[in-house]
Amino acid sequence: MKKASKVALTSLLLAPLLAFGGGDLSLSYEPQASPWIDAVSFNYGQSKDNIDIYRLGFRRDFDSRWFESGVGHLSGYYELSLNYWNGRSDENFGVALSPVFAYYFNVSEDFHPYLEAGIGASLFSRTRMGPRDLSTNFLFEDRIGIGVRAGSWDLALRYMHYSNAGIKQPNDGIDIFIGSISYRF
Repeated sequence: MKKASKVALTSLLLAPLLAFGGGDLSLSYEPQASPWIDAVSFNYGQSKDNIDIYRLGFRRDFDSRWFESGVGHLSGYYELSLNYWNGRSDENFGVALSPVFAYYFNVSEDFHPYLEAGIGASLFSRTRMGPRDLSTNFLFEDRIGIGVRAGSWDLALRYMHYSNAGIKQPNDGIDIFIGSISYRF
């Protein structure tokens, strides 16, 4: 297994321990309305190959905060997403689960800009999408992004990359710029 694959898999396995294994729980966000889902997100993006990406996400915030200061704090969320990719002549359906770490900046009580990054796992119905040969149905879902939480709403812009991290060749991967709007319950 290549080094990038080992790092991605280790990060994916350690994320639940970091999210629920530490931090000051008294500093967590307000109590959640549901024990499983606290937000729903709608996402749209496009790859450079003109593949349209539609995602429906279900999110759950981490219960912990780390490195809290006057500037902000580190926390994050889990996102389970249903994905539909439309490449004009091709379609692909998938499901993904990603732990995402975010650094929230303290601007005001109801307004928090943030930076985020995460690596998750996804499973898709097809291994080809347009001109791209992904080789495996299992793909890593990597992301970096910026966003803002304002009251119950969350707006974000992300760069996402899907590939199998070299598990099997060819590994064409797909790069996406995607916008997201989320509503927190």
